[in-house]
Amino acid sequence: MIEVKNITKSFDGKTILHDISASFYEGKTNLIIGQSGSGKTVLVKSIIGLLRPEVGEILYDGRDFLKMNQPQQKALRKEIGMLFQGSALFDNETVLGNVMFPLKMFSDMTPAEIKDRAKFCLERVNLVGADDKYPAEISGGMQKRVAIARAIALNPKYLFCDEPNSGLDPKTSILIDELLWDITHEYGITTIINTHDMNSVLGIGENIVFINKGYNEWTGDKDDIFHSDNEALNNFVFATELFQRVKKAAISMGK
Repeated sequence: MIEVKNITKSFDGKTILHDISASFYEGKTNLIIGQSGSGKTVLVKSIIGLLRPEVGEILYDGRDFLKMNQPQQKALRKEIGMLFQGSALFDNETVLGNVMFPLKMFSDMTPAEIKDRAKFCLERVNLVGADDKYPAEISGGMQKRVAIARAIALNPKYLFCDEPNSGLDPKTSILIDELLWDITHEYGITTIINTHDMNSVLGIGENIVFINKGYNEWTGDKDDIFHSDNEALNNFVFATELFQRVKKAAISMGK
């Protein structure tokens, strides 16, 4: 579980995050949503230590990241997996090489153990037979699955995903969502997903934090959204005619 308590972050005298508190639960897909410029990316960067808030606490299972010394923070980062928006694979490394990379850097495994672990992670994301291919030789969806395999290679307790469906077609996006949901529940990971994808919100949003103009304005799950009277949230989630119809249909079915 990750908790942020009363986080405030400013740049050049302008406050971006206003006294934000939120909880992200173990074994659940926790989504952070909001418009561009709302502060959700600053919040995620603060949680993982790329930015330091002026005020507040960031607790990883009760451990305050902001009070840790450098060795303690380095040790905690080994428990974190990252899935970047553009997959961020190494072009000059094979699929297998990409997944082996963090194991070589941060584990004490033997070369044989590293290879076995990397192969296992690729199998877990349904990528068999692609070991010797390079990123340019596989599809965007396959690249994303390689990136997920790499992110879970060190068996992280915490997994951060930045726009995991960016640039993917709807069908592939659903497959990535389902994969992240499965992995989260199978391994009991605290997964935090920063997303604009409303299909993800309505598909796997078990705990949703809506950031609006730097404030945590609403928290709930994918079913709660249909009954929310928060105008800013409704304008964000149900901005299109399609999602307006989805909301009406869900309410009529008693969700």
